[in-house]
Amino acid sequence: QLQLVESGGGLVQPGGSLTLSCAASGRTLDDYAIGWFRQAPGKEREGVSCISSSGASTNYADSVKGRFTISRDNAKNTVYLQMNTLKPEDTAVYYCAADSRTRHCSGTYYYTPQDYWGQGTQVTVSS
Repeated sequence: QLQLVESGGGLVQPGGSLTLSCAASGRTLDDYAIGWFRQAPGKEREGVSCISSSGASTNYADSVKGRFTISRDNAKNTVYLQMNTLKPEDTAVYYCAADSRTRHCSGTYYYTPQDYWGQGTQVTVSS
């Protein structure tokens, strides 16, 4: 059973940066593509970014493209989301997730059921 734990959230001013981590245990992470999702109060959950199992391919939602960078260190069983130039509209609970059926990442990744979810980490962007 794959277990995912997010960390790195917090309160940051607009224009600031945060790096989220998604640490895996129970299974080796390099069998899975990993996605980051977020859910703001009163809104539906949305896909933010994904990365293939090898790290060779990535995808970003238009709203974060050019500001967020996803990466992974399979030796550390960890996926990262570097978030720069944060905006108030980035405020949300951020989750990482894994789909056991694929190692690939593309724009359709966010619409497939995820088998494993972390508990989420709160990101608040406010002055």
